[in-house]
Order: sequence, then structure tokens, then C-alpha cells
Amino acid sequence: MASVTCELRDDVAVVTVDDGKANAYSHELIDELLGALDAAESLRAPVVLAGRPGRFSAGFDLATMTSGNEPMRALLHRGAELLLRLFTFPAPLVIACTGHALAFGGILLFTGDHRIGADGEFKIGLNETQIGLPLPLFAAELARYRLSATGLEDVLFGRVVSPERAVALGFLDEVVGSDEVVDRSMTYAAELADLHGPVVARTKLALRAPVVERITATLDEDLATLTKS
Repeated sequence: MASVTCELRDDVAVVTVDDGKANAYSHELIDELLGALDAAESLRAPVVLAGRPGRFSAGFDLATMTSGNEPMRALLHRGAELLLRLFTFPAPLVIACTGHALAFGGILLFTGDHRIGADGEFKIGLNETQIGLPLPLFAAELARYRLSATGLEDVLFGRVVSPERAVALGFLDEVVGSDEVVDRSMTYAAELADLHGPVVARTKLALRAPVVERITATLDEDLATLTKS
């Protein structure tokens, strides 16, 4: 059964990631999401990327990340490819953060053009240093693009925060009730439907090109030396 779906709803392409568990990103889940993004792009519509109720993403697949440095690096490389695809996606991209967003799940939030979170007892943040993993440079570049100085300090020490606090730090742009987060994201995306696609795509790339270039230039060398302590 597919964990990622793409559905056109009221002129908005809704891409939903739901593996029935924690939405932990494996090679297979990344492949599915990249395929769904290709389908969404072909629809020439603004996109909402949503998680499952209560879980946007718990991060990378733990079994792969703990099976050795080489498998870990390979998965991180695929994750970076996914992040760049989202960060430069040609259509407006609204992220519906439906619950917990930790580690890679928190990094995914940096790629959206607008990020709407679900209110509740959810944890958001990059807890890599708490689990003995240095933050890869691609994640640090995206964090610097989005977060406040206080948010960067929280990343340094692996702190996680509430959705409301995540707005102040730069992980999210707004928070609504958990039963409203997808509908609110669709409404926001629909308001962007009349924007001329090529103009948005070109402007987005112009704004974000320096970040993309730094990530691309340092990715292989950084991951080659990255090890879990």
C-alpha cells in the first residue's frame, strides 16, 4: 500500500505522507514522495504537503540510520535531494505540519513557502545533537535560511519546542487547530493559484539560489566525513 498520495482538490494538489506509523523517511518513502511531487508538478497547481494526523514526521528511518555510517550517509544524501526538490519546487508549496516534526521532519519545514502547524501537545525541532549526530551542512544551511538566532541556539543544543514556540523561532508561520490544519493550508494555497507559475518559479530560484549552491557544493564532502558518535 502506498504511503504517499497526490490528489487534486479544489485546484490544489494535496500530497499526503502517511505510512501508518511515524512517517519515518526511508529510501522507499523518499522515492514515493519524489514521485508524488512529479505528479503534483504536472498538475500545474499550488501544492500542500501534509503528514498524517498527529505526525508530520519523526525523521529518518531509525533502522537505516543505526546500521552503520555508510547506510546513514546514503540515506542522508537522498534526504538532501528531497529537500532541494522541495526548496526549489516551481509551484507555491504550503506545508501542513499535522503534528510532531522532529529531526528530518523539522528540516522539511524549512522548505515550504508557508508552513502551517497543528496546535496541540506536539514537539517540533532538530534533536540531532541529543542523539549523537552532528547536523549535516545541508540542514544547517536551511536552518540559517529560516530560523532566528534563538532558533539556531535551540538547534545547537537539540531542543524541541511547542508549535506556538516554533512560530516565534521560524519553524512555522502560523498555528491553527489540529482539525483545521489541512483545510487552512488548502485555503492558503488556493489563494496563490492565480499567480503566474513561471514567474513564481524563477523568483523562488533567484531568492534561494545561494543556499542551493552552497548545499550542492558541500554535500558530498560533508557526508563523506559525517559519523554518528
